[in-house]
Amino acid sequence: MTDFRPETRTVHLPQPPLNGSRPITVPLYQTSGFIFDDPAVFADGMGRPDGAFVYGRMSNPTVRSLEEAVSGLEGGVGAVATGSGMGAINAVLFGLLAPGDHLIAQKPLYGGTAAMINDMVGRFGITVSYVAEDDPAALREAVRPETRLVYLETIANPVTQVADLPGMCAAAREAGLISVVDNTFASPILCRPIEHGADIVVHSTTKYLSGHTDVLGGIAVFASDELYRKVWAFASKLGATPDPFAAWLTLRGMQTLSLRMERHCFNTRELATRLNDHPAVSAVYWPGLPSHRSYELAAKLLPDFGGVFSFDLVGGREAGERFMSSVRLALLAPSLGGVETLVLHPATTSHRTLTAEELARHGIGEGTVRVAVGIEHIEDLWADIEQALS
Repeated sequence: MTDFRPETRTVHLPQPPLNGSRPITVPLYQTSGFIFDDPAVFADGMGRPDGAFVYGRMSNPTVRSLEEAVSGLEGGVGAVATGSGMGAINAVLFGLLAPGDHLIAQKPLYGGTAAMINDMVGRFGITVSYVAEDDPAALREAVRPETRLVYLETIANPVTQVADLPGMCAAAREAGLISVVDNTFASPILCRPIEHGADIVVHSTTKYLSGHTDVLGGIAVFASDELYRKVWAFASKLGATPDPFAAWLTLRGMQTLSLRMERHCFNTRELATRLNDHPAVSAVYWPGLPSHRSYELAAKLLPDFGGVFSFDLVGGREAGERFMSSVRLALLAPSLGGVETLVLHPATTSHRTLTAEELARHGIGEGTVRVAVGIEHIEDLWADIEQALS
């Protein structure tokens, strides 16, 4: 480059070789594209997810590191990272469903997923049947000739029902259906749905995987190479692409995932148990409580019960709004899985697009409060909740 003029040399910057060393952490490849010496390698990389890195919408070394890390944790053959959790969900649903197809979904669903399914029904002529998350017989009865896919959540948002993954995925497989499981609430530390028969696992990596409330992202993990390549091809055209920096932040957060999940679960157990005996609380929804409808199933399926719980206050919606406006340490904010404790009112936030009938079907009351428990000291958290209740 020394024989070029300054205007050219400032464009073509030197990239020193590593000369036998390698970085400790995954490098951030903040580039939109990659340079080739061989046109054949260039062309080959355009057509497959495991080829050479070509263009950021299709592949990137930092993003692929994240995909391989999560795929390895979940026991998949490959993964497609996206710019958000809904990006991963939509890449799977739109990549695998066509007009006239039928979808079976569990009754309690994340509000964004439920809203998108409703939109697909109205806009694209896809039909949907809802069944209980722990009823394989109901799933079998709902199957039609045009049924293509079953959609489940390991731990449902927000009242934390646990899906019978072995039973539901087995029923789906018997009928020749693709089973998709949102594993966001559990993370791969508490559950790996592919081990229970799932074909595809989706995550909002915004939550526990990144863990620090500073990044948006999603990922879909595949048990078969055929599904992996099919969804990758669609997602590349869809453009639900993650930014390399977001992928890098998620990788950094994942290094403490197991430690954080242990603390999330410990704090949640303490809070849910104490609130279950509080006179101002009419019901607590956490699968680690023997009173929860999913307790026995959760105890068989999960080593611990997650970092999110919900509860109903005596006094309904007015009491719930008063509680949320009274907390001082816990933050009134969306999302979950970060180190901070967050509270929200599902009926007016995460599930605001649902009708009263749909809210009831999802087990959400007018006064339901969801708590995404952080890693603060448990006694500080309890003191804050206790003063807000009073």
